[in-house]
Amino acid sequence: MSNTRKQQLEAFNRLLDIMDELREKCPWDKKQTLESLRHLTIEEVYELGDAILNNDLEELKKELGDVLLHIVFYAKIGSEKEAFDIADIANSISDKLIDRHPHIYGDVVVENEEQVKQNWEQLKLKEGKSSVLEGVPKSLPALVKANRIQDKVSGVGFDWEEPHQVWQKVQEELSELNEEIKKGNQQNIEKEFGDVLFSMINYARFINVNPENALERTNKKFINRFQFLEEKAKKEGKQLSEMSLSEMDVYWEESKHFFQ
Repeated sequence: MSNTRKQQLEAFNRLLDIMDELREKCPWDKKQTLESLRHLTIEEVYELGDAILNNDLEELKKELGDVLLHIVFYAKIGSEKEAFDIADIANSISDKLIDRHPHIYGDVVVENEEQVKQNWEQLKLKEGKSSVLEGVPKSLPALVKANRIQDKVSGVGFDWEEPHQVWQKVQEELSELNEEIKKGNQQNIEKEFGDVLFSMINYARFINVNPENALERTNKKFINRFQFLEEKAKKEGKQLSEMSLSEMDVYWEESKHFFQ
């Protein structure tokens, strides 16, 4: 059952009060800075991502709480520096949402999600950004960054028209990679391999697949299957290093019945 708006505000106010008290009385909390919290925040966001992929709503609630704690923590430090507080943060994002949704809060008319995205990128440029790619963080993992880059440029119309065109590009890049492998130039092989990955990530957009989520699901599936293989071998008193590939493959094929 959902809480009322009054209960939600009371719960948030409780969190703010606790943060004030911890910052004043707890030795660990008193010591934290914007910089010391950074790596912990990144870790919490990854844990949140795991909960989402696992569709574990109870864990998701906990991880969202951890992320919210970090936001409140940053706001508290910001208020101590007299730079900003939680109200400034909330008002800032509220103002941005209103400005970026003229089709809701203004007289702009849109017909679909794609037009909303295109308007969003155009509005960012009007806000003073010199490039649509300015909003892509430099520290993003390469796969996520490639996806964001392609999503951003498509918002201003720099994109393929049909999925089959992108698939043809994938095939072209694979062919170029194969040629460089035959030549044996490692530097060019790496370059062409990067082009293959970039084009595959681009194709993922056209078939409505999030490449980061897809790869992580495959990672989890492989881990589960391999650990199943390890357990099976262990129960029979065998070491994987002493087994042949054909012997291991028997367990691997069995694992597929349990981990799809």
